[in-house]
Amino acid sequence: MGYGLSILKRIPTLSEYKKLCCAVGWEDYMNFEVAEESLNQSLFGVVVQNQGEAVGMGRVIGDGRIYFYIQDIAVLPEHQNKGIGRLIMETIQDYLKENAPEKSFIGLFAAQGKESFYNKYGYKKHEGMTGMFGVIQDKDVK
Repeated sequence: MGYGLSILKRIPTLSEYKKLCCAVGWEDYMNFEVAEESLNQSLFGVVVQNQGEAVGMGRVIGDGRIYFYIQDIAVLPEHQNKGIGRLIMETIQDYLKENAPEKSFIGLFAAQGKESFYNKYGYKKHEGMTGMFGVIQDKDVK
């Protein structure tokens, strides 16, 4: 595994989650006030530690039967390009192979420029399907 790494099959703690999200520039897109509840509802998680410090994470969310989404794959910038993302995805893929029934839909959103990383694991754009999403911006607007 290399340089003191350990792979923990668990959901990141709220402090680990905040640290990793902020380190990769997601702080403006995250509602940390509800993050702990969201984390607790995850189906599966993986945290990669280097000498006891969380340096990467990933999780799986969904209904656990038909729909699974790979979410929050993040690695501290100083630890990127060292195989940690690969370790996270391989651990998630193992979980999905064991737990996702046949014909399950497994989705993810890739950051721009990261598509080729996920292509290696079989995630691609699909002909006839367009990935779309919305974000609630202002709860007071009706």
